[in-house]
Amino acid sequence: MPSPTLLRERTAVYGLFLLSGLSIGAWTARIPAIKADLRLTEGELSLALLGIAAGAIAGMQFVGRLVDRYGSRRTLIPVAIVLALVLVPPAYAPNLPALALALFLFGMANGVYDVAVNANAVVVERAYRRPIMSSFHAVFSLGGFAGAAIGGLFAEAGASPRVTFVTVSAGLLVLAVLCVRWLIRDDPEEGRDSGSDRTATGGRGRRRLGGGVILLGVLGFCCLLGEGAAADWSSVYLRDTLGSSPGFAAAGYAAFSITMTAGRFAGDRLAARFGPVALVRGCGLLAGGGLALGILVGTPVAGVIGFGLFGAGLSCTVPQIFSVAGHSDPGRSGRSLAVVASLSYIGFLAGPVIIGGIAELTALSTALLVPAVLALFVAVTARALRATGPAGELPDAAPSRTA
Repeated sequence: MPSPTLLRERTAVYGLFLLSGLSIGAWTARIPAIKADLRLTEGELSLALLGIAAGAIAGMQFVGRLVDRYGSRRTLIPVAIVLALVLVPPAYAPNLPALALALFLFGMANGVYDVAVNANAVVVERAYRRPIMSSFHAVFSLGGFAGAAIGGLFAEAGASPRVTFVTVSAGLLVLAVLCVRWLIRDDPEEGRDSGSDRTATGGRGRRRLGGGVILLGVLGFCCLLGEGAAADWSSVYLRDTLGSSPGFAAAGYAAFSITMTAGRFAGDRLAARFGPVALVRGCGLLAGGGLALGILVGTPVAGVIGFGLFGAGLSCTVPQIFSVAGHSDPGRSGRSLAVVASLSYIGFLAGPVIIGGIAELTALSTALLVPAVLALFVAVTARALRATGPAGELPDAAPSRTA
């Protein structure tokens, strides 16, 4: 049984994953109101939303070194508070440039936060000596649902985005302050960062991350490309290609989201029983085969089932990829996670664009086979997750609990 202290530290990470999901969900729910308030066209809104992507990728470029030098706990303490507050500025943006800047800062805070919170989750998982990463990502998914629901309730009540974001931000700030006090300590040893980065040639330059980390990032790219494609194109496919009603068309992404969340709650037990390699291989086969079958059958019901199987298959892949990246080199887990997260996030952003481009040249049903093929590629290359050792073996070193 884990100690009460370790349980408290795990609970703190749950709270911080919940915080991230709530923030993103609340923002997403009020996008239409902000668009209407600023009288933005669809194209102008797209330009503003690019600020989130640019900020997240920019933040991921430097956070890895911060985590490795100062530890994920020290990095998270200020960043969690910033993330709780940075939700507010977009609601007060008076025009498109100001909104783009506010969203750039929102994205940067999220990018830094994502790497740091996953790094802390890796430390807690190492202390548990068994897989627990999937449950953290499941709580993030629940937070996204809850945040969207809260934002929707404010919208239904006629509240402005300013009222919504100030209220939600206050709650997130309380949650952040409570959680950071309980975070597990992972303060690096003095000088470890500089020493571990020296090359064998006289100490000049820095040791590069191995090709295994890059491959993990490629696998994350493939998985999140599928998530982005499902988010943006599932309803369009069901309605325009298969001719389903608008209400039924929404069932495609709903099925994807529900099965993904459920799969993540089951993921830790599956990882402990089968190991990350077998789990990701099986999930890739389920995701790729399920989506391909649903598309090839070509009926609305088959489409919803296909997207549901796709979500179930992808549910455990990214948590396992992040876990392996964080454990592959404990002294450089921040940089490893930053590389994997950056490549994965690019896949999420590129997915809808790639699917749209292929659909323009061929058909949407053909384009949606691309995520299915990439999921099968993940299954074939799942051996890349053997970096932590056989069958889910985690490092034995427990973190220090000195004050």
